[in-house]
Amino acid sequence: MKKEPVVLKNKIKDFIKSILSTAFIVIFLTSAVIEASKVPTPSMEKTILVGDFLFINKFLFGAATPRYIPFTNIELPYFKLPAFREPELNEILVFRYPGDLYQLKDDAVEFWVKRCVGTPGDVVEFRNKVLFVNGNEFPIPKNILYEGGPSLPEDIVDPHIFPKGSNWNQDNYGPLIIPKKGDIIKLSTDNINIYETLINREFGEKVVSVRNETVLINGKQVSEYEIKEDYYFMVGDNRDNSLDSRYWGFVPRENIVGTPILIYWSWNPDIPILHVFDKLGSIRFDRIGLVVE
Repeated sequence: MKKEPVVLKNKIKDFIKSILSTAFIVIFLTSAVIEASKVPTPSMEKTILVGDFLFINKFLFGAATPRYIPFTNIELPYFKLPAFREPELNEILVFRYPGDLYQLKDDAVEFWVKRCVGTPGDVVEFRNKVLFVNGNEFPIPKNILYEGGPSLPEDIVDPHIFPKGSNWNQDNYGPLIIPKKGDIIKLSTDNINIYETLINREFGEKVVSVRNETVLINGKQVSEYEIKEDYYFMVGDNRDNSLDSRYWGFVPRENIVGTPILIYWSWNPDIPILHVFDKLGSIRFDRIGLVVE
């Protein structure tokens, strides 16, 4: 008779273990295919608003196991399945922010949302705010937004623009070729500002230097470099209020997570959560369920 409580206790333990194991598998598989994300900046307004919460399709470009411990910057070993296809022009993409201009790696783990306006091998150029890709005017997004007034003249140089020393600004930019895997780039002191961060990031450390008008990688003089990954150029639909590739450069293919599917929740992020009734009153019911395009 004494064994019954022990048997019952073991059954309860087994049941709890089964529930936890099932929950772990469901969360694991779900995070590899669909992920939820919120929008923290206005760079895609009015296409996507600050305070929108998105479902992201991660399966399309290669489902992957979690790359980071949730709510931390601690990286995990991860496994990635083959992609069904590659990112395309004019798609809205979610990607890990690669870092500030000339930063080897972003200190935080941040996922940004922008429109892809340049794929590997494309030539991107802005002329008086009008975007051209490979010499053709780029399709104008339905909700494109200009908040900065007239176009900046070509002779107005923005020192914060990528690459350093380009003499461009956000309205008159390029032409700039987007690097493609396998490309052999001729390196010189005239163009090293375009490729310095890219090369350093591909090596995972600072390896590029310039001495006596020559380019060195790991201390060895070089005149060319083979690109090891495909790269993309991202720009916000809110063209005059978007910290995008015009300021910090290329996005490596590895950083692209997926594409937004729909908005599952939306409210005013500026209202503190403790102001319960005001927060609930700010819910944007008209945006919930909208397909992102």
